[in-house]
Amino acid sequence: MIKQPDDGRHASSAAKSPADQTRSALVHAALKLFASQGYHATSTRQIAALAKANIGSIAYHFGGKAGLRAACANFIVEMIGSIAGAAFAETPGTPSDPTAAQQRLNLILDRMAGFVVARPEAGEIVQFVLRELSQPSEALDIIYEGVFDPVHRRLCAIWAEASGEDAESERTRITVFTMIGQVVYFRIAREAVMRRMGWSTIGPEQAGAVVDVVRDNLDAVLAARRRGKR
Repeated sequence: MIKQPDDGRHASSAAKSPADQTRSALVHAALKLFASQGYHATSTRQIAALAKANIGSIAYHFGGKAGLRAACANFIVEMIGSIAGAAFAETPGTPSDPTAAQQRLNLILDRMAGFVVARPEAGEIVQFVLRELSQPSEALDIIYEGVFDPVHRRLCAIWAEASGEDAESERTRITVFTMIGQVVYFRIAREAVMRRMGWSTIGPEQAGAVVDVVRDNLDAVLAARRRGKR
Protein backbone atom coordinates (compact mmCIF):
# COMPACT_ATOMS: atom_id res chain seq x y z
CA MET A 1 0.00 0.00 0.00
CA ILE A 2 1.46 3.35 -1.09
CA LYS A 3 1.34 5.98 1.63
CA GLN A 4 0.95 9.49 0.25
CA PRO A 5 3.45 11.92 1.79
CA ASP A 6 2.38 15.41 2.77
CA ASP A 7 4.25 18.00 0.73
CA GLY A 8 2.94 20.95 2.71
CA ARG A 9 1.00 22.52 -0.15
CA HIS A 10 -2.31 21.84 1.55
CA ALA A 11 -1.47 23.65 4.75
CA SER A 12 -3.82 26.49 5.54
CA SER A 13 -2.75 29.81 4.06
CA ALA A 14 -4.39 31.57 7.00
CA ALA A 15 -1.22 31.12 9.03
CA LYS A 16 0.86 32.93 6.38
CA SER A 17 1.28 36.67 6.16
CA PRO A 18 0.24 38.37 2.89
CA ALA A 19 3.94 38.72 1.99
CA ASP A 20 4.53 35.01 2.58
CA GLN A 21 1.45 34.13 0.52
CA THR A 22 2.77 36.26 -2.34
CA ARG A 23 6.21 34.66 -2.16
CA SER A 24 4.65 31.19 -2.15
CA ALA A 25 2.37 31.99 -5.08
CA LEU A 26 5.30 33.33 -7.10
CA VAL A 27 7.46 30.28 -6.39
CA HIS A 28 4.70 27.86 -7.38
CA ALA A 29 3.89 29.85 -10.52
CA ALA A 30 7.54 30.08 -11.51
CA LEU A 31 8.11 26.39 -10.86
CA LYS A 32 5.17 25.49 -13.08
CA LEU A 33 6.23 27.78 -15.92
CA PHE A 34 9.97 27.04 -15.73
CA ALA A 35 9.11 23.33 -15.82
CA SER A 36 6.74 23.55 -18.78
CA GLN A 37 8.38 26.30 -20.86
CA GLY A 38 11.94 26.57 -19.62
CA TYR A 39 13.64 29.39 -17.76
CA HIS A 40 14.58 31.54 -20.75
CA ALA A 41 11.19 31.19 -22.45
CA THR A 42 9.33 32.33 -19.33
CA SER A 43 8.83 36.03 -18.65
CA THR A 44 8.40 37.66 -15.26
CA ARG A 45 5.11 39.06 -16.57
CA GLN A 46 3.81 35.51 -17.14
CA ILE A 47 4.89 34.45 -13.67
CA ALA A 48 3.24 37.44 -12.01
CA ALA A 49 0.03 36.89 -13.97
CA LEU A 50 -0.19 33.21 -13.02
CA ALA A 51 0.56 34.05 -9.37
CA LYS A 52 -1.96 36.93 -9.45
CA ALA A 53 0.76 39.19 -8.09
CA ASN A 54 2.24 42.57 -9.01
CA ILE A 55 5.20 42.12 -11.37
CA GLY A 56 7.29 44.32 -9.09
CA SER A 57 6.89 41.78 -6.29
CA ILE A 58 9.35 39.46 -8.05
CA ALA A 59 12.17 41.97 -7.72
CA TYR A 60 11.02 42.92 -4.21
CA HIS A 61 10.96 39.37 -2.85
CA PHE A 62 13.64 37.64 -4.94
CA GLY A 63 15.77 40.36 -6.52
CA GLY A 64 14.66 39.28 -9.99
CA LYS A 65 14.01 36.26 -12.16
CA ALA A 66 17.31 34.52 -11.31
CA GLY A 67 16.60 34.81 -7.60
CA LEU A 68 13.15 33.32 -8.17
CA ARG A 69 14.76 30.41 -10.00
CA ALA A 70 16.98 29.80 -6.97
CA ALA A 71 13.92 30.04 -4.72
CA CYS A 72 12.26 27.31 -6.79
CA ALA A 73 15.34 25.13 -6.26
CA ASN A 74 15.24 25.77 -2.51
CA PHE A 75 11.55 24.89 -2.46
CA ILE A 76 12.35 21.55 -4.14
CA VAL A 77 15.11 20.89 -1.62
CA GLU A 78 12.75 21.63 1.26
CA MET A 79 9.94 19.45 -0.12
CA ILE A 80 12.04 16.45 -1.15
CA GLY A 81 14.13 16.79 2.00
CA SER A 82 10.99 16.62 4.10
CA ILE A 83 9.68 13.55 2.27
CA ALA A 84 13.06 11.78 2.29
CA GLY A 85 13.66 12.73 5.91
CA ALA A 86 10.31 11.29 6.93
CA ALA A 87 11.04 8.07 5.02
CA PHE A 88 14.46 7.67 6.66
CA ALA A 89 12.98 8.44 10.08
CA GLU A 90 10.29 5.80 9.54
CA THR A 91 12.97 3.19 8.98
CA PRO A 92 15.59 3.69 11.72
CA GLY A 93 16.83 0.10 11.42
CA THR A 94 19.70 -1.58 13.22
CA PRO A 95 23.24 -1.09 11.89
CA SER A 96 24.81 -4.21 10.35
CA ASP A 97 21.45 -6.02 10.13
CA PRO A 98 21.11 -6.93 6.41
CA THR A 99 17.46 -8.00 6.65
CA ALA A 100 16.41 -4.81 8.43
CA ALA A 101 18.38 -2.73 5.91
CA GLN A 102 16.62 -4.48 3.03
CA GLN A 103 13.25 -3.72 4.64
CA ARG A 104 14.33 -0.08 5.00
CA LEU A 105 15.16 0.14 1.31
CA ASN A 106 11.80 -1.35 0.37
CA LEU A 107 9.89 1.07 2.57
CA ILE A 108 11.88 4.05 1.25
CA LEU A 109 11.03 2.93 -2.30
CA ASP A 110 7.36 2.89 -1.28
CA ARG A 111 7.55 6.48 -0.10
CA MET A 112 9.57 7.59 -3.11
CA ALA A 113 7.10 6.05 -5.54
CA GLY A 114 4.17 7.44 -3.58
CA PHE A 115 5.41 10.93 -4.37
CA VAL A 116 7.36 10.72 -7.64
CA VAL A 117 5.03 8.33 -9.47
CA ALA A 118 1.61 9.11 -8.05
CA ARG A 119 1.55 12.78 -7.05
CA PRO A 120 0.60 15.19 -9.89
CA GLU A 121 2.78 18.05 -8.60
CA ALA A 122 5.84 15.82 -8.77
CA GLY A 123 5.68 16.25 -12.54
CA GLU A 124 6.60 19.93 -12.24
CA ILE A 125 9.52 19.15 -9.96
CA VAL A 126 10.92 16.38 -12.16
CA GLN A 127 10.55 18.50 -15.30
CA PHE A 128 12.22 21.48 -13.60
CA VAL A 129 15.13 19.28 -12.51
CA LEU A 130 15.47 17.71 -15.97
CA ARG A 131 15.74 21.17 -17.52
CA GLU A 132 18.36 22.14 -14.96
CA LEU A 133 20.32 18.96 -15.69
CA SER A 134 20.38 19.80 -19.39
CA GLN A 135 21.36 23.44 -18.79
CA PRO A 136 23.06 23.60 -15.37
CA SER A 137 22.73 26.78 -13.33
CA GLU A 138 23.01 27.83 -9.70
CA ALA A 139 19.63 26.14 -9.19
CA LEU A 140 21.12 22.74 -10.03
CA ASP A 141 23.92 23.35 -7.52
CA ILE A 142 21.30 24.01 -4.85
CA ILE A 143 19.33 20.87 -5.71
CA TYR A 144 22.43 18.68 -5.98
CA GLU A 145 23.85 19.80 -2.64
CA GLY A 146 20.46 19.77 -0.90
CA VAL A 147 18.90 16.59 -2.35
CA PHE A 148 20.91 14.50 -4.78
CA ASP A 149 24.11 14.17 -2.81
CA PRO A 150 22.79 13.66 0.76
CA VAL A 151 19.90 11.36 -0.22
CA HIS A 152 22.10 9.27 -2.50
CA ARG A 153 24.74 8.92 0.22
CA ARG A 154 22.12 7.82 2.76
CA LEU A 155 20.75 5.22 0.35
CA CYS A 156 24.28 3.98 -0.41
CA ALA A 157 24.89 3.54 3.31
CA ILE A 158 21.70 1.49 3.72
CA TRP A 159 22.54 -0.54 0.62
CA ALA A 160 25.95 -1.28 2.16
CA GLU A 161 24.24 -2.58 5.31
CA ALA A 162 21.95 -4.78 3.21
CA SER A 163 24.57 -6.13 0.81
CA GLY A 164 27.83 -6.04 2.75
CA GLU A 165 29.42 -3.95 0.00
CA ASP A 166 31.40 -0.74 0.37
CA ALA A 167 28.99 2.21 0.64
CA GLU A 168 31.13 4.45 -1.57
CA SER A 169 32.30 1.92 -4.16
CA GLU A 170 31.57 2.67 -7.79
CA ARG A 171 29.35 -0.41 -8.01
CA THR A 172 27.25 0.63 -5.01
CA ARG A 173 26.79 4.18 -6.26
CA ILE A 174 25.72 2.97 -9.70
CA THR A 175 23.38 0.40 -8.15
CA VAL A 176 21.62 3.08 -6.11
CA PHE A 177 21.27 5.32 -9.15
CA THR A 178 19.62 2.46 -11.06
CA MET A 179 17.31 1.80 -8.11
CA ILE A 180 16.18 5.43 -8.12
CA GLY A 181 15.96 5.46 -11.90
CA GLN A 182 13.45 2.60 -11.93
CA VAL A 183 11.04 4.78 -10.00
CA VAL A 184 11.73 8.10 -11.76
CA TYR A 185 11.24 6.54 -15.21
CA PHE A 186 7.52 6.16 -14.52
CA ARG A 187 7.29 9.94 -14.09
CA ILE A 188 9.53 10.90 -17.02
CA ALA A 189 7.78 8.51 -19.45
CA ARG A 190 4.36 8.85 -17.82
CA GLU A 191 2.35 9.27 -21.03
CA ALA A 192 4.07 6.37 -22.79
CA VAL A 193 3.63 4.14 -19.74
CA MET A 194 -0.09 4.89 -19.49
CA ARG A 195 -0.61 4.12 -23.18
CA ARG A 196 1.31 0.87 -23.09
CA MET A 197 -0.27 -0.25 -19.79
CA GLY A 198 -3.77 0.87 -20.75
CA TRP A 199 -3.96 3.06 -17.65
CA SER A 200 -6.07 6.22 -17.66
CA THR A 201 -3.97 7.63 -14.83
CA ILE A 202 -1.11 6.73 -12.52
CA GLY A 203 -2.30 6.97 -8.95
CA PRO A 204 -1.65 5.07 -5.71
CA GLU A 205 -2.90 1.75 -7.12
CA GLN A 206 -0.65 1.94 -10.18
CA ALA A 207 2.28 3.21 -8.10
CA GLY A 208 1.79 0.20 -5.84
CA ALA A 209 2.07 -2.14 -8.84
CA VAL A 210 5.30 -0.37 -9.85
CA VAL A 211 6.72 -0.73 -6.34
CA ASP A 212 5.92 -4.45 -6.28
CA VAL A 213 8.11 -4.99 -9.34
CA VAL A 214 10.87 -2.64 -8.13
CA ARG A 215 10.93 -4.52 -4.82
CA ASP A 216 11.29 -7.83 -6.66
CA ASN A 217 14.18 -6.36 -8.65
CA LEU A 218 15.83 -5.05 -5.49
CA ASP A 219 15.45 -8.36 -3.69
CA ALA A 220 16.86 -10.27 -6.68
CA VAL A 221 19.90 -7.99 -6.98
CA LEU A 222 20.61 -8.22 -3.25
CA ALA A 223 20.27 -12.00 -3.30
CA ALA A 224 22.70 -12.23 -6.22
CA ARG A 225 25.22 -9.91 -4.57
CA ARG A 226 25.08 -11.87 -1.31
CA ARG A 227 25.61 -15.15 -3.16
CA GLY A 228 28.61 -13.62 -4.90
CA LYS A 229 30.21 -12.77 -1.54
CA ARG A 230 30.04 -16.31 -0.19
